Amino acid sequence: MSLKQARERRDEARKLLAAGIDPIQERRAAAAAALTFRDVAEEWLAKRRDGLSARHNATIIQRLNGNAYPYIGRMPIKDIAPTDVLAMIRVIEKRGALEAARRTLGICSMVFRFGVASGYIGSDPCRDLKGALEPSRPGRFAAITDKTSAGQLMLAIDAYSGSPLVRMALQFMALTFVRSGELRGCVWGEIDWEERLWLIPAKRMKGRREHIVPLSRQAMAVLEEARLFSGERDYVFQSMRPRKDVPLSENTLLLAIRALGYDKDTMTPHGFRAMASSLLNEQGWRPDVIERQLAHVEKNKVRLAYNRAEYLTERREMMQFWADFLDQLRASSRK
Repeated sequence: MSLKQARERRDEARKLLAAGIDPIQERRAAAAAALTFRDVAEEWLAKRRDGLSARHNATIIQRLNGNAYPYIGRMPIKDIAPTDVLAMIRVIEKRGALEAARRTLGICSMVFRFGVASGYIGSDPCRDLKGALEPSRPGRFAAITDKTSAGQLMLAIDAYSGSPLVRMALQFMALTFVRSGELRGCVWGEIDWEERLWLIPAKRMKGRREHIVPLSRQAMAVLEEARLFSGERDYVFQSMRPRKDVPLSENTLLLAIRALGYDKDTMTPHGFRAMASSLLNEQGWRPDVIERQLAHVEKNKVRLAYNRAEYLTERREMMQFWADFLDQLRASSRK
């Protein structure tokens, strides 16, 4: 600072003092007025980081990055009103992530309360919003079954920032809608690359009957990518533990869905089956074909044999339609 500038600052400070205003407090107020929600959130995170587990800290950052910053991150924190926060929460609820909405509101409230304690703002705008949250919907296997939310889910999976193999496992599960154990136990020897089929042996099926999964172009592309990571090991979706030849755990897939912002009342790994069943039925595919692809056990032996022999061509068509349909939903959600 030049001598001239210093004198100008001195004169400004004297004027403020003459008016009964503390110049130091005035400078602090001016600095606080320029702070955005993200600025304050990052300051809050920096002060809390040592007291949080790495996983908890990563979850908070992911929720702020995915849910809060796109809507209120750049807003001056002093200008954020309850209606701004509520509008953000409604966007999260609209995609069906009710638990994520509740937790994001709680995180934002902690940031605002830190802002109050630091003298940046006068009150927490989240304080009176808890009663405005949409109540959770109970269900044994929570699932997304509407087109808009399905497209948003696929975009969220594509953007998953954890292990690439976990992302691929979620993508493959969406495309094939098999059970979690069937997917996690998939080994490279079960893939027929020429026929584009996945042959799941009876011993790994719930109904103890061999199951055939026609693979769409998109599913084959996921396998090609996965081969770069686990092609030299047994399991397609391999745990990345060093010197451990084991598949991903069921808990890994569940935690990945939670990390995307979907709570236990919104989506589960098993929910991909209900999502496919609901939307394929809605699109006019024959229920018998859908049920056969879901590997639901057919008690009538004659009918079971017929299903195996005659439905494969139609199932191939349906699985490619399903993959293309998910691409369409994903594209619509980007707009």
